[in-house]
Amino acid sequence: MRVVFLQFNMGDVEDPEIYCASPIWDWQQTEYGKWCMTHSTEQPSFRITHDYNTYGYKCVVYGDLEERDYTFHQLKWRDNVNFNR
Repeated sequence: MRVVFLQFNMGDVEDPEIYCASPIWDWQQTEYGKWCMTHSTEQPSFRITHDYNTYGYKCVVYGDLEERDYTFHQLKWRDNVNFNR
């Protein structure tokens, strides 16, 4: 099952891929990030889209989980998706 592990907004930056690297790295060092990286069936991916409400960008990190891990994720981690710096 596809799950959004992390999402955050960025301002109008020159190179969004460079600016999203630090928050993703910080997230990967947390207990939740390590769990997601370990239990995802494939390496998690990220997508950067325009955020037309703020004239900036939105970064979303997602991955696929098996049904057992998805259930655990929803019970323990579901409120950790939004990462505010």
